[in-house]
Amino acid sequence: MTSKAPHNIPTEATAEQGEVMLDGPDGLAVSLTPDAARRSAERIARAAQEAGDQSRSAESATDGAPVDRHRL
Repeated sequence: MTSKAPHNIPTEATAEQGEVMLDGPDGLAVSLTPDAARRSAERIARAAQEAGDQSRSAESATDGAPVDRHRL
C-alpha cells in the first residue's frame, strides 16, 4: 500500500487505432490491447467490489465512526 491518499478522479479510456489508451492521475499513461483492456477492466471491477465491501465492513465494525484505513 502506498502512503499517498487514493485518487478520487477516474482514469480516462479511449480507443485509438485498435488500442485502448488510459490516461489517469499522477501521469498514468498506458496503451493496452483490447483483450488486455477487457481483462484489466474485469480485475479492476472485482477489486473495486472487494474494496467497497472492506470499507463497509470497517465502517460497520466501528458503528460509522471514522476509520484510519492505513491502520487496517
